[in-house]
Amino acid sequence: MVAPLSPAVDWARLALDAPDGLALVDSAGRFVQVNQAAARLCGRTEADLAGMRSPFALAQAGGAEPAGLLDDGSTEQVTTWSPAPGLRREFAYREQRVAGEPELTMIAFRDVTDERHRQRRVAAIARTAAKLATEGSLIDTLDALAAEVVKADALAGAQILTLEEASHDLRVMGTAGFAHRTDFFDRLMQVERRGGTLRMREALRDARPVVVPNRWTSIRDDPAWQPLRDYHARPEWDSFASVPLMIRGRAAGVLNAFFTPAQAVGQRTLEFLIAMAEQAAIAIDYRALLQRERDVARREERQRLARDLHDSIVQQVFSISMQAKSMEVLGSRGELIPAEPARRIADEVGLLSRTVLTDLRAMVHELRPSSAAGQGGLEEALRALVDSTTNRTGLRFSLALGQAPARIQGELAEDVYRILAEAIHNVVKHAGAGRVNVRFSLRGKQLRATVTDDGRGIGATGPGSGYGLKTMRERAQRWGGTVTAGPRRGSGTIVRLAIPLAERS
Repeated sequence: MVAPLSPAVDWARLALDAPDGLALVDSAGRFVQVNQAAARLCGRTEADLAGMRSPFALAQAGGAEPAGLLDDGSTEQVTTWSPAPGLRREFAYREQRVAGEPELTMIAFRDVTDERHRQRRVAAIARTAAKLATEGSLIDTLDALAAEVVKADALAGAQILTLEEASHDLRVMGTAGFAHRTDFFDRLMQVERRGGTLRMREALRDARPVVVPNRWTSIRDDPAWQPLRDYHARPEWDSFASVPLMIRGRAAGVLNAFFTPAQAVGQRTLEFLIAMAEQAAIAIDYRALLQRERDVARREERQRLARDLHDSIVQQVFSISMQAKSMEVLGSRGELIPAEPARRIADEVGLLSRTVLTDLRAMVHELRPSSAAGQGGLEEALRALVDSTTNRTGLRFSLALGQAPARIQGELAEDVYRILAEAIHNVVKHAGAGRVNVRFSLRGKQLRATVTDDGRGIGATGPGSGYGLKTMRERAQRWGGTVTAGPRRGSGTIVRLAIPLAERS
């Protein structure tokens, strides 16, 4: 950090000894005098700088940006120096008025280009990692990641392309700096068919970064690249780098970086691009895994709903139709229908209709239990599930819910419901039980629930292992909780759920 300046110090001695750049600036912001360190930092001679407009915003003018490199209350400001195309440096500086010279200001400054660059890169990685946790489309996520790459290193542009595993086709999923074109992929394939070389294919094939200096020149002069020449003409760029997106040892795509003519591609730049490529690979892999999990869940849900419809509602509707047929047969005789058979059929149809309605309501809750209004949403959904299961299977249930379900809302309520529903489904499928007990309790800030049955206990195909219990555990772990399944004292099985309740619950 630059030490405060004393106006009483002799300029010649100060200029000779100072490790930082020193400059006298007039009230119009022009250089009056600089030391050798200042000239070296600015990339000009002392004579060239005299009379040139300086980049420093004086205190009376305002508008300087805080350096923000250290959280120490520093009064350093930061500014950008670009005296010529391709020359861009960032200076942190302090100023002090010169005693007896009201038109002059002493400026002490240093080069913080690399520090600020590293700071932007770290911030870009952090922001990108945070974006992976947000809900949004994969294209939006990768667009944002490409923008972070461009912003952090002041690149001309960036692209993120994914590779279709089966067809080996490339798809543009994220871009920054270049215009979005819906026909980009088609034109890219035209280039390849015309004999143009896609250097990103090397990165994919060899699973390592590829750096190509003066790439724009070769594209501009190659007739095979005519379909995409206008696309690559803006913004202005020169060198090119392609970094593979590695997912479990396989190159699943590339991060392409396009550098301005003044930029060099060094080792630190490649390390940053590799780090951002890892973030892109995580985003792609996460969305693919999430989609597969959703597909499995949808398939399981369809199969279960089909079973439930067949076991309960279809059979009950069939019974209603048979009762209606009985009434039709009685009526076709042309005689008065006796009161007792008519009343019995009507009672049976009414009971079956109410049972069908109960089962349909339970299925609605199972599809979206969190939609139930008010604090009783989870309790209402559980009672509907129990009623439906009783109607369908004849199982007897005992519920002891207390006030605990009222504390559980939103996504947590849905996950708790799904865990208990899966436990009850396992009883129906595996246990051969006659009675099921469901209990809720609150112990301090922890929710506890149990599902016990009097069946045959956990066997080779029971709930102790397999996809069902795995899904239950994953739902609980999402909230820092646990699910265990084991033999119940005496006979049967007990499934235990424990979840710590945060304020958000």
